Amino acid sequence: MMNTDQLIESFSDFKEFKNIDRVTMMNILEEVFRSMIIKMTGTDENYDIIINPDKGDIEIWRNREIVHNDEVEDENKEISIADAVNIEPDFEIGEEVAEQMQLEDFGRRAVLALRQNLISTIHELEKDSLYKLYKDRVGDILTGEVYQIWKKEVLILDDEGNELILPKTEQIPSDYFKKGETVRAVIKKVDMRNNNPVIILSRTATEFLARLFELEVPEIFDGLITIKNIVREPGERSKVAVESYDERIDPVGACVGMKGSRIHGIVRELRNENIDVINYTSNPQLFIARALSPAKITNTIIKDDEAKADVFLRPDQVSLAIGKGGHNIKLASRLTGYEIDVYREEGNDNEDVGIEEFSDEIDAWIIDALKGVGCDTAKSVLRLSKEDLIKRTDLEEETVDAVLAIFRAEFE
Repeated sequence: MMNTDQLIESFSDFKEFKNIDRVTMMNILEEVFRSMIIKMTGTDENYDIIINPDKGDIEIWRNREIVHNDEVEDENKEISIADAVNIEPDFEIGEEVAEQMQLEDFGRRAVLALRQNLISTIHELEKDSLYKLYKDRVGDILTGEVYQIWKKEVLILDDEGNELILPKTEQIPSDYFKKGETVRAVIKKVDMRNNNPVIILSRTATEFLARLFELEVPEIFDGLITIKNIVREPGERSKVAVESYDERIDPVGACVGMKGSRIHGIVRELRNENIDVINYTSNPQLFIARALSPAKITNTIIKDDEAKADVFLRPDQVSLAIGKGGHNIKLASRLTGYEIDVYREEGNDNEDVGIEEFSDEIDAWIIDALKGVGCDTAKSVLRLSKEDLIKRTDLEEETVDAVLAIFRAEFE
């Protein structure tokens, strides 16, 4: 039968228990031993359990009162004087005898139950410890080793040997892994399946890109530059809106780095995903124009009540605005929060005239009001109805009629 030392040794060296320290392990041992004693004797009050975490050993002592030979009523708590003097000749009635117990003293069935209880308790504690460890790290980046590759997911091991899951749906489409390869991902969530914690990783989440920027751009890590929003089509294209609270720092330049040194590492990690870094602004017209980069737009009409924007471009810029597979315009819409519709600019751009050219006929405050709604040219004003202009600019009807008449005369 296994003795106490052998039992402790088997658990002290049990390498599967990765998240339980030695002191906690010994406390579990004490609790399990006390439970066994209570189950067998009804009480553990007269037992001392001494734990030595440094040595990794445990001692069980039973204390019994010495009584007359014919007065023993409870053999668990009392011992006759005849039996006591066999242990130590100097013992007297009324004194207490402390005896060290061995596992075999409790019987084979009790020891087997104890071992099973011990395994179960440790497993439950380990699962709880693993859950709490990773629940607090959701959103953090992690580096692990590919251990097993399946059709729908990849099994990753962290530095402690904990098992993590990278589902196919959280992989970049062009991701290809080999066993033993190092992989980086963000901790997306921790699920409980059949009472077991399952740590889910992601390489497609926007948080993954945000953490990569924090690693590569010290100004973001230090809080000098803030990431306002990120949108992604994993493996294809991303748009990142950044803002600096220090006027001396160019947020886009800092993120890209000298000759693209900072952004290149991120692009490689994301399997050559195109990343557009955009300077954030609260001006919706300007933000939409920047979001549609590399396309150059000529005019934007915002419909705030519908969260829509009509964007006008030269014919050669339309395909750039839409992008391959429509990714550019989709991402720009998600980044800005506006549903963007693209229109080809009618006629020759050279025929249009900037509204500043009419300053001798139109007051400066009226020109400013028109610019405030995104109308920079005469034709951009004429595209809007009179009612729309009145509503958006808050100008008087007579003023709007006069402005429209001036602009129409220009092109007649």
